[in-house]
Amino acid sequence: MLMVNGIIDAWRAGASLPNPGERSMPVLTVDRRAPGGDLYTPLLELAAARARHYLGSIGDRRVGPSRADIAALDQLGGALTKEGRDPVAILDLLDRVGSPATMAVMGRRFFGGVIGGSLPVTVAAHWIADAWDQNACLFELSPVTAYLEEVVLEWLIDLFGLPRKSAGALVVGTQAAHVTALAAARHALLAKAGWDVEQDGLFGAPPITVVVGEEAHATLLKALALVGLGCRRVVTIPVDSQGRMRVDALPKLSGPAIICAQLGNVNSGCCDPLEALCDAARQSGAWVHVDGAFGLWASTTPDRRHLTTGVELADSWATDGHKWLNTPQDCGIAIVRHREALRIAMAVSGAYLGEPAGRDPMRWCPDSSRRGRAIELWAALGFLGRRGVGEQVERTCRLAARFADGLRRAGHEVLNEVTLNQVLVSFGPDDLTDRVIRAIQEDGTCWCGGTTWHGRRAMRISVSSWATTEADVDMCVDTMTRAYRQTP
Repeated sequence: MLMVNGIIDAWRAGASLPNPGERSMPVLTVDRRAPGGDLYTPLLELAAARARHYLGSIGDRRVGPSRADIAALDQLGGALTKEGRDPVAILDLLDRVGSPATMAVMGRRFFGGVIGGSLPVTVAAHWIADAWDQNACLFELSPVTAYLEEVVLEWLIDLFGLPRKSAGALVVGTQAAHVTALAAARHALLAKAGWDVEQDGLFGAPPITVVVGEEAHATLLKALALVGLGCRRVVTIPVDSQGRMRVDALPKLSGPAIICAQLGNVNSGCCDPLEALCDAARQSGAWVHVDGAFGLWASTTPDRRHLTTGVELADSWATDGHKWLNTPQDCGIAIVRHREALRIAMAVSGAYLGEPAGRDPMRWCPDSSRRGRAIELWAALGFLGRRGVGEQVERTCRLAARFADGLRRAGHEVLNEVTLNQVLVSFGPDDLTDRVIRAIQEDGTCWCGGTTWHGRRAMRISVSSWATTEADVDMCVDTMTRAYRQTP
């Protein structure tokens, strides 16, 4: 079975590019005063050389920036100059000072969150998108981006196995996708109760009961606050040892209600029992919203699809492409079963808008002016295909299991069931675990963050990048165990 790395290797074999070193970078000058002069080509060539050098050397640098790299950022501050600077000098300063202070998420050994390093084809597509500089709000203003958005949403709905007539929108991230989907839920539930929330607001509206699990992600709670449903008013129900919502703890619901389920716990990676939650919701007429920031992608691989059983029964879903799909930041995706609910919740009008010439993206999401996120998403899906997407998910899950096995063999405690790409490891007492995490980060070979899980401090390993290999995992396990041995 062809893995994502195999796809990359096949592409690379026919299109290899050198990675110039610092000494070989071109020295370019641009006359800003030259009327009609080509200001773009020399600057783009310089930017391309700098970017290629950054990506070509990223595997040899430390993953997290050093303290000195962070301190050097002061060079980018200070007072705004009166006359401005030469653009070549601007790019030089940005790369020379900014690049060392980046987190090497484009490398192979960043595991500090579900953040995938962008696929090469998506970086290139992103450059083209920047050159186009399209405002993807209206079909009339940018036919290509509006059309591509419609294409990728159809692809995603099919890929996830969701109802074919669902509607969707591309937004900045999963949190914005929550806002979009929950606004549609708010409209549908209150319209059913005879209330026009878009015109009359929430003052005096029938109350909406919102149910979440104890392990609900912070972005979901923020989204609930943004759509006026509050985060203190929610009904929180207990979860099992891995963070899955307990269906038996669901309260009896009546009137407008939303159950917020989760695919992919940010710590353990576990998935809520969607089929049972949706069955319970149907009995009361509740809306089921799924936080599938990364776990929704498990539905694309036969070996993990069982974790998302019942996903098609929900009413709305939120996820993004800049996690497991490895597109550039930012790329959130909201999908809603009930097209009319989303359309009305996101409706916008104005004399200057006129009749749509095609599908206007801004009529399906909170944004008006917006970048063409569909471009990189289309490139990633087109490059990988259905099989490649599933293989990317499956491969990183196997690498996470390899992490867990290696750490267990070294005598460390893995705290979660490693069902997806998340691993939680304890190095002993909380203070020791935190010291080991800091030592690993200071070493620079890899980067992982800390978390608290069931009252215990743990290191969280998230395997998300297409570039990570088994050799990287083994190297990192050695680094982690060495850091543990050397930590007092």
